[in-house]
Amino acid sequence: MEAENEEQRIRPMNCELKVLSRSDGSAIFTQGDTAVVTAVFGPVEVKPQRILIDKACVEALYRPKSGLPCVHDRMHESLLRNTCETSLLATLHPRTSISIIIQEMQDSGGLLACAVNSACLALMSSGIAMKFLVAAVSCMISQEDKLLIDPTNKQLKDSKASLTFVFDSVKKNTVASHTTGSFTQIQYQESLMKCRNASDNIFSLYRDMVKKYASRI
Repeated sequence: MEAENEEQRIRPMNCELKVLSRSDGSAIFTQGDTAVVTAVFGPVEVKPQRILIDKACVEALYRPKSGLPCVHDRMHESLLRNTCETSLLATLHPRTSISIIIQEMQDSGGLLACAVNSACLALMSSGIAMKFLVAAVSCMISQEDKLLIDPTNKQLKDSKASLTFVFDSVKKNTVASHTTGSFTQIQYQESLMKCRNASDNIFSLYRDMVKKYASRI
């Protein structure tokens, strides 16, 4: 039973808000040995060619630990932008820009989920109005068809599929997902259910952060 619990457990999480002085909101989020720092700037004046008359222009920039972003990083960037745009009340800030800069610090597994959670925390610290919070959880299916929540890179070497889901804080609906590898429909549904259950831990962390920083945000 203990081994089964270990397989369904998210690695220890830590977070600090307002870690960058020149941004409107920022957060450093660690999950196990995976760490991401995110900064939020805005709403600010936007360049004429990017003006949206009915809502803010939301952009996400993903920066890898070293070197230039690759195609894989651009995929992360697209999912992060879509997720953040969906969660924000962008219509409150027409003709402005909201920029979210995500910096990878260390990747020991679950990097995309860690980046989403870091971005949500940074948006919380910025004070920009949101429809809901988002929490991301990753999992893998091993060659032996065993499901493991929040795997490390070492564990991922034995995977035949990896899945990342993003959930909202209102009804736990799926906001976004990213999958690689091969899996059955039943395995997908099981992964979705267990990741949704595991997201409770992340939303609980968010509540703790609000209590801790309420007077400072």
